[in-house]
Amino acid sequence: MKVINIHKRVIQQPKIELAQLFNTLSSDNDRMLATDKWPRMKLDKGLQVGSKGGHGPIKYFVTEYQPEKSITFQFDLTGFNGFHRFDLTALAPNKTELSHIIDMTTTGSATFKWGIAIRWLHDAFIEDAFDNVENHFIKDKKSGRWNLWVKTLRRVMKPKRKLVLDFNKNNH
Repeated sequence: MKVINIHKRVIQQPKIELAQLFNTLSSDNDRMLATDKWPRMKLDKGLQVGSKGGHGPIKYFVTEYQPEKSITFQFDLTGFNGFHRFDLTALAPNKTELSHIIDMTTTGSATFKWGIAIRWLHDAFIEDAFDNVENHFIKDKKSGRWNLWVKTLRRVMKPKRKLVLDFNKNNH
């Protein structure tokens, strides 16, 4: 299945201001993604071509990086053939467009996974990231609302806590 998924947000700030956040992507001080709500992006070599990693179960590697402009990731996941990319585009001196695009073809079970779960989680993840970026510059903070399906998926997919018994303590 051919997938084109595009998110855009215009932020009333100079491109250089957004670029400072953009350049922290996947770092310990990631100020772009909503790491308080979603798994962190991890890249083994940071923001550079060839760096491998992902977030949660989604794996990819960096194929192109233009600091302060764009970063492109090639999916490294069976059935997901394509890329996703973040772009910063100056629209005016104090107006910048932040965008994210997925351009891929899914095959086999990946088509089902995309349609039933990943698409919904991805859309919420990106909108939360865009809110996070915009919140650096505004007084009244944005916090998008997840739909019932996203809430359900997150609850179902949440890692289960393991029951640990401490046999050194008196459990009677």
